Amino acid sequence: MKVLKFGGTSVGTPENLRIVKDILVAGQPEKTVCVVSALGGVTNLLHSCSDLAASGDESYEELLSQIEERHLSTIRELLPVKTQSVTFSKIKILLNELEDIMKGVYLIRELSPKTLDKVLSFGETLSSNIIVDYLNAENIKTDLGDSKALIKTDSAHNNANVDFALTNKNITEYISKAADLVVCAGFVSSDENGVTTTLGRGGSDYTAAIFAAALDADAFEIWTDVSGMMTSDPRQVTSAHPIEKLSFQEALELSHFGAKVIYPPTIQPVLDKKIPIKIKNTFAPEDPGTTICDDANGGKQFVKGLSSVSNIALLNLTGSGMVGVPKFSFRLFKALSEAKVNVIIITQASSEHSICVGIDKKDIEKSQEAIAAEFQLELSLRKIDPLEVETGMAIVALVGDNMRQHVGIGGQMFSALGENGISIKAIAQGSSERNITVVLEERHLKKALNVLHESFFLSKKKRMNLFMVGIGNVGGTLIEQIKKQYHYLDEQEDLELKIVGIANSRKMYFNDEDGINLEDWKGQLDSEGEPMEATQFVNRMVEANLRNSIFIDNTANADIAGLYEEILKKSISVVTPNKIACASGYENYLTLKSTAREYQSKFYYETNVGAGLPVLTTLGDLIKSGDKINKIQAVLSGSLNFIFNSFKPGVKFADVVRQAGVEGYTEPDPKIDLSGVDVMRKILILIRESGLKFELGDIESKSFIPQECMDTTSNEDFYSSLEKHDEVFQKIVSDAEAKGAKLKFVATFDKGQASVGLEEVPKDHPFYILEGKDNIVLFYTNRYVEQPLVIKGAGAGAEVTASGIFADVMRIANS
Repeated sequence: MKVLKFGGTSVGTPENLRIVKDILVAGQPEKTVCVVSALGGVTNLLHSCSDLAASGDESYEELLSQIEERHLSTIRELLPVKTQSVTFSKIKILLNELEDIMKGVYLIRELSPKTLDKVLSFGETLSSNIIVDYLNAENIKTDLGDSKALIKTDSAHNNANVDFALTNKNITEYISKAADLVVCAGFVSSDENGVTTTLGRGGSDYTAAIFAAALDADAFEIWTDVSGMMTSDPRQVTSAHPIEKLSFQEALELSHFGAKVIYPPTIQPVLDKKIPIKIKNTFAPEDPGTTICDDANGGKQFVKGLSSVSNIALLNLTGSGMVGVPKFSFRLFKALSEAKVNVIIITQASSEHSICVGIDKKDIEKSQEAIAAEFQLELSLRKIDPLEVETGMAIVALVGDNMRQHVGIGGQMFSALGENGISIKAIAQGSSERNITVVLEERHLKKALNVLHESFFLSKKKRMNLFMVGIGNVGGTLIEQIKKQYHYLDEQEDLELKIVGIANSRKMYFNDEDGINLEDWKGQLDSEGEPMEATQFVNRMVEANLRNSIFIDNTANADIAGLYEEILKKSISVVTPNKIACASGYENYLTLKSTAREYQSKFYYETNVGAGLPVLTTLGDLIKSGDKINKIQAVLSGSLNFIFNSFKPGVKFADVVRQAGVEGYTEPDPKIDLSGVDVMRKILILIRESGLKFELGDIESKSFIPQECMDTTSNEDFYSSLEKHDEVFQKIVSDAEAKGAKLKFVATFDKGQASVGLEEVPKDHPFYILEGKDNIVLFYTNRYVEQPLVIKGAGAGAEVTASGIFADVMRIANS
């Protein structure tokens, strides 16, 4: 014996009904009961039609016409012409009866629960009659089971309670005499007087479960438009996937908290008899679907799914008069119960000083009235405080039978949320440890579900959302590197790097959902970009509220660096080659690092010193492992090293500087490099990362550029001034060559003193052989006394700088 239920989408069109027929035929010759819903959307039309009629709005007749045409057109398209007349006749009789009822509702301007049940019952009654005639026309012997007569209930209209003893007797007697295939209307029933009742939300599923339990069915299948119960809501979490197996208890937990594939009442009738439930996809019948059974706890997945409920309000009742007072909670829940308010979640402090309940936001007003009336005396005596109401909340539940077998599930959940700046308003966990429920702001719901799904379902991809300001030399190269590696990271690392926001000095462009198309990011920015304003860019980034967000600053802009603290406070990580922030005032430097720790964001700036070289990482490892930095000697400017490696007697110094700019080695303003400020910032950062308090003004700068050159206001004026003073530079390089030395711009920190300047390096010095744009750093420490720890390699250029930024992004992704 099999019981199959097909939902509204499955029976929504003639094409879909043909698929249903094929599924039913494939299941024969086993005896089968098929429970069907109303044609997709018809129940909503009946509701709207009733409301309009009850309000005296004649437009209800238009909806009635839509309902009629929907069913008649289905008959025309589905049934052979020679058999249509009989079905037309039956359906017209039912539609005429519905029209008479709606006319009555319109005339008396009243819609009672009893009348609403009668109206809504037509949806399933109409669809089941059409489907039975269609199957018989296809030579599939089918009987129409009268659910209204078989399922007996009390008279609680809109959500009737089933008399199982009588219902089970009716069903078993009828099915024993019926054809091998019986189609029954879902949702509908009747009381002891034969008056129509309905089974409430998810009533068609419930009908099928009642049949399955009464008949001790071997299989109970619910056919819908998804391939089973999902690990999370696929509308919120694109990586959600079907759950292979669930226990009855797990399914109950997920369905209570918003998983709409199955409703809680559906499970109860089959639970006692341990009849497995199979959830299948009508439009992909080959998919395995989800099996709900008594023993579903094998395997390694201890968290089975995430569920959520929106539109929640929190009621917080606090006061010293609550402590130790018997029946206080009883009075609260009694007041809410009498007001017909459903309490979704409860938490209470162990001090008994406060109690918090979650309710549907539509019940706020009557909850406030009920609580105010119940505790009128305590409120007047100020033994309890006025009720606090927080709206805009949502509930997220983590569900799994095996969670109690694993320590740290709660910690992992709270850590994942905290790292993405999601505050938890309330927590509830039963002693069964099958469900951990949290309340959070609804604006964070999508991010929370995605964060938790990535954390607990590791087989699926992790998505990083990148916002990038500065898309010139370095930024453009970084985008190309990400584009090149995208498929490798996607396939080999289960990592999606999505650039969702970009900006240059003129425009900014966002694509929060799908990410920016990296094949045409320049075109999108030009054609769809809006005017760039740094604060607005940050606001848009915060409003997007995406999980695992990283802000990448590829500029040398002080105003943008000034926004880092605000960004970090939003739990958005910052990656940057911009040295201005870390070389600003010492207190600001400390504030940025402490802010990142406090808000569980990351602040990575490896490329501040040495481009892609692991200078700061190595230095950090030395300090963390207990070593102490005693002396630093370094060539920290790849651009200056390139310039002085290329500068020879007889070659104009201005031409060499120009070439360095063309190669992309200098800052957009080459005076920043030649003044030594860039190197000063780098050695300052190294000193600070060594654990010392130091300011930029504490560093001695030995300038070799005439002041007149530095006073120019444009690059062209600067180059002209360099040419004017070329004899100064010719003397510098000639003097060095005469001594057999090379010119290097050296940064030194020794015995608490720091300086930067151009030096003549002899042949026996490690810096002498430094070629091209290479950087070199010598760390003299307690462990490296006579022979320093040396880090050497390319220290300038868009490729290596971009790769260093990319590496910082990957460090965050893998953390």
